[in-house]
Amino acid sequence: MSLYLVIILGYLVALTVLNFIRSRRIRSQEQFMVAGRSLSWQVMVFTLICTWIGSGTFISGAEFASKAGFSALWLAAGAWVGIILIYFLAGKIHTFGQYTVGDLLEVHYGPAARLIGAVALVLSFVSIVSYQFVAGGFILNVITEGAVSETTGTVIAATFVILFTALGGMVAIAYTDLPNGIIIVLACLVAVPFVVHAAGGLETAKAALDPGYFAAVNSQFGAHPWLKAFGYFLSTMFLLLGVQSMYQKFYSARSASDARKSVAWWTIGTIVIETIVVIIAVFAYSRLQGQIDLSVPKAGGKVVLMAARQLVPFPVGVLLLGAACAVVISTGMNYLLSPSTTIMRDIYQRFLDKDADSKRMIALQKVLIVVLGVVAFLLATQLKSVLEMSFFAYTIYGVAITPALIAALAWKRVTRAGGLASIVSGTVVCLTFFALSKIPGIPAPDGDPWGIPLIYPSLAASLGALVIVSLLTRPSPKDEPLA
Repeated sequence: MSLYLVIILGYLVALTVLNFIRSRRIRSQEQFMVAGRSLSWQVMVFTLICTWIGSGTFISGAEFASKAGFSALWLAAGAWVGIILIYFLAGKIHTFGQYTVGDLLEVHYGPAARLIGAVALVLSFVSIVSYQFVAGGFILNVITEGAVSETTGTVIAATFVILFTALGGMVAIAYTDLPNGIIIVLACLVAVPFVVHAAGGLETAKAALDPGYFAAVNSQFGAHPWLKAFGYFLSTMFLLLGVQSMYQKFYSARSASDARKSVAWWTIGTIVIETIVVIIAVFAYSRLQGQIDLSVPKAGGKVVLMAARQLVPFPVGVLLLGAACAVVISTGMNYLLSPSTTIMRDIYQRFLDKDADSKRMIALQKVLIVVLGVVAFLLATQLKSVLEMSFFAYTIYGVAITPALIAALAWKRVTRAGGLASIVSGTVVCLTFFALSKIPGIPAPDGDPWGIPLIYPSLAASLGALVIVSLLTRPSPKDEPLA
């Protein structure tokens, strides 16, 4: 058995034991869903980093960088802008202090918005969980040099994510994210100079790669390169501005001050890590491109993992592969807890059993976590591209939820009808264009029908409905921005 695998599995077993111990202390729904609203800003920083830095960074970001070079930073930059904007809302979000985004939507837009928003969230987040499982299979396959197949690795990753999440909910997530976040930051900082050196430095990498890899936008980047680049920017920005996993963390903070302070440090950490991962991917690909066939689905996503095995010393490689495992586990847990919380809070508790006690809610949510985990695994078995699935998941959530959510927090003129129209139109248009990309006969380069990234028609529909319907309808006394 590979020594890499032994060390990483040992770490996962240790986390399992710790989560089991912590799970025995959970006594209430509030502890399970939002960690008893007790997280310090120091813990918040690392759990926020782990929530966002997932296989979308280490796998789809690497896949993107292998194909488009430093243009991949457009995908990350949207998140950076989103985090900066979130800083000004973090205290207000914490003060609202509920459990889900649906709680906030219903206060301003009514029960229908809560229900439709829940559907969009579950679709998006189960998709995100599915490609965390696929990423886990990638990692274990690379670690063992093929001894563990990608399919078997996906099963192992899914098992750990489902087990950890069902054991302890937000308590397990936050305190699993603390060591994982430290490993991620440390691994990236230590690995990058070794990879750049192994690739022969900047001049050697430039000589080995097409000039487009070092351009602001690679000319090979979709049918309309600038349109595609800005589409990635918008999709990540709108996802982050409204993503429930982040709001759930803000609800978990012990104070509004802790929430704001954690966002400031989260901004710095995310910019540094995502930039370093792209640098590692580009320089590693310049050295390893003869071993990577980009025409094979998902092949580019392995470049950072291959760098950990071939381009850095063993201790650094273990740390980097450990970081890759950490992001899969942590992000999978965060995005698996959120849809289960949404279904329990926004559908079951709101419409079916308003008086359900905490013990029953916790027990049912644990069962639901397993069910959603299995659904995500089945979706993972059909996945062809982590990058394509991440773009869809980011987009449907970002256009369906975020415009109405931010308007509820900041725009006095938004009405209940406008918010509901935004949620419905964003969801329907996004699903329609995604379905069109799968129909034979319709040109869809890089998954974009007629070369148009689905973020544009979807976001235009969502924002247009929000503004136009709000201006055409009269506000009710309830239509006030949240204080």
